[in-house]
Amino acid sequence: MRYEFRLAELLGHTPDRRKRPGTIKAIVEYTGLDRHQVASLLKNQVKFIPLEALSRLCDYLVEHGYATADSLPGALFAVKPEKFWELLARRKKLEICMGVRRPDGDVNPENAWIVASDAVLMGEVLNGVSTLGGTEKLIRHHDGGGESNNRYPTHPEMLKQTLVWSPGNVPTEQAVARSQSVYQAFASSPGDKALVCLGSVKSNPVVENVIADTFHATPFQSQDDVESATDRACPFFLRYRKSDPHLPCASAGLRLSKNEAAEEPGIYYETADGTWKYAGGQDTALVFYVYRESLGRLEMVLSGFSGRATRLLARTLANRSEEFWPPSFQQNYLQVGAFIVQYQAPAEAADPDDILRTDVMGNPTIIPLDAEVLARRIEV
Repeated sequence: MRYEFRLAELLGHTPDRRKRPGTIKAIVEYTGLDRHQVASLLKNQVKFIPLEALSRLCDYLVEHGYATADSLPGALFAVKPEKFWELLARRKKLEICMGVRRPDGDVNPENAWIVASDAVLMGEVLNGVSTLGGTEKLIRHHDGGGESNNRYPTHPEMLKQTLVWSPGNVPTEQAVARSQSVYQAFASSPGDKALVCLGSVKSNPVVENVIADTFHATPFQSQDDVESATDRACPFFLRYRKSDPHLPCASAGLRLSKNEAAEEPGIYYETADGTWKYAGGQDTALVFYVYRESLGRLEMVLSGFSGRATRLLARTLANRSEEFWPPSFQQNYLQVGAFIVQYQAPAEAADPDDILRTDVMGNPTIIPLDAEVLARRIEV
């Protein structure tokens, strides 16, 4: 979570020059702090503040009646709401979509199952939406609490869970048809809404519908034979493993282009200079969302390349969700966030019980895609 510095709020300071009678000058003269430092503190733009400077500000606030001594320095700080989770929490309807698998040769739907790592990720999504990433209680405490507090969003009024077949578990046509039916039902439903797709296209084909629709591509049509990787409709690309079901997709495949191989399985993405980089394999994840504000429609993909990467992503969403905000691209009423997340491979050998851990730790490097890379594919 992040904190805001509330000096301007405590002083009733306003950016309007006509309505701030010598505030900065008065603080400077009393505390001896630098004028530019005080101005930055009032704008909440300072990353660090020395304890000595903080002490002088507290003295000024007490002396001039803006705060009591027993409320400081705490009154100068407030928890900043998590914009990433707020984007989801503001929606009236929240739909979470997950892929379902079943044992080989078993046609009994009662034996279908969801991957453990996807279940962990779903739990973190529900936690993030219901608590604003753990900040809601602190925010309400600062604002006086109470059910009547409407400064920050309430939770979605309706929660819907949707299941689709993972590729390779049923005929391709059946998996694709089910995913398109789910996506069209969401897109055509009225009201303010969000669709969160958990898992990669390898396990959840609705992911392909979300990405293809954003970048004006034909879903479930391979682009492995384009002349150059820069001609791909999607600026990121999932390269299948040999053991994966090779569902034809605009966002996934086996080659970057007709003339460019993708040697290693994993996630690739285009950089600002037009070259494509390999982000990594097993310990790599994707966070992607598109918000059409005028429609009140949010679509999101939370995807780990492997089960371990999915569990690592769940922890990153719990601890560092603010790094997925602001969106990578914004124009008018459209916001698109696209982030590649890289994790360091574990140094120790895997433990048989690792699959049961929900607190698996990793050091993430979060890479936002370049705005121009996104813009040239969206603005058509």
